[in-house]
Amino acid sequence: MSDVIRVVVADDQQVVREGLVALLGLIDGVQVVGAAANGVEAVDLVAQGNVDVVLMDLRMPVLDGTQATARITADHPDVAVLVLTTYADDASIANALRAGARGYLTKDAGRAEIGAALRSTAAGSRRSTPRSPSA
Repeated sequence: MSDVIRVVVADDQQVVREGLVALLGLIDGVQVVGAAANGVEAVDLVAQGNVDVVLMDLRMPVLDGTQATARITADHPDVAVLVLTTYADDASIANALRAGARGYLTKDAGRAEIGAALRSTAAGSRRSTPRSPSA
């Protein structure tokens, strides 16, 4: 792994996707190398190479995040997937982890927490955030 973590952002909501790209651009040592509106686009971006981590939404059209995670981790085991989701229910998270995701964050995570999660995930660690009582 280089000193820079190369990230693909995958989220079907344009405002969220663009916001994440802008936010990640403020984190030292993180470079966004692509943004995908669905799982197929995420798989295609990873296949182009030069990706360390995919920040993956779970609920997307065409190919959902769990299915995209399974394809990415099967075809590119050196690429880590970190789920970033609004849906922190046990079944969704368990399915994503079984598909090969190294961890997850909920979308209420801040810049520092996302940066730390990207660094630890790129280094091979598993990562998760506790769910709030209302989640």
